[in-house]
Amino acid sequence: MMLEESIRILAMQEEILQFSHFTNEDAWELGSLMVSEAARNRLPVAISIRLNNGYTVFQYGFKGTNYNNEQWMTRKQNTVRVMEMSSLRLYMMMKKNDETLEDRGLNNGEYTASGGGFPIRVAGVGVIGSVIVSGLDHMADHEFAAACLSQYLRIDEIPRLPVHF
Repeated sequence: MMLEESIRILAMQEEILQFSHFTNEDAWELGSLMVSEAARNRLPVAISIRLNNGYTVFQYGFKGTNYNNEQWMTRKQNTVRVMEMSSLRLYMMMKKNDETLEDRGLNNGEYTASGGGFPIRVAGVGVIGSVIVSGLDHMADHEFAAACLSQYLRIDEIPRLPVHF
């Protein structure tokens, strides 16, 4: 698949997977769904839902996750907060343009161009937070987050990259 097509698919996912509102209860329900799906699929992941003000409204780590996953999630969340797009879409765009984080004015210690950070976008408001996954290959981290958001929002058909978790 060409990079342009992947970028288009990721942008479409972000456009489709929007909330009408987002509360702490929504974070609990979405996070709980994600934990259930990860357990069902035996995925050794850490899951976090964070608001742009830095507040963590949900977090869970399965056996095998550790502080390293926490650091990755923080970098992914920083990327989504600043760029207002999934961290995987930024990765694809930078790869297409042969760019580095520094080219975008981002410090490699605080940001990352790797999948697993997905924006929480509220219709009419914009990006208010992030759903973050760490523990799999970065493409699978993204796919897991997108699949769970799709399930939670009851949106059956979303464009997908050819990745499985």
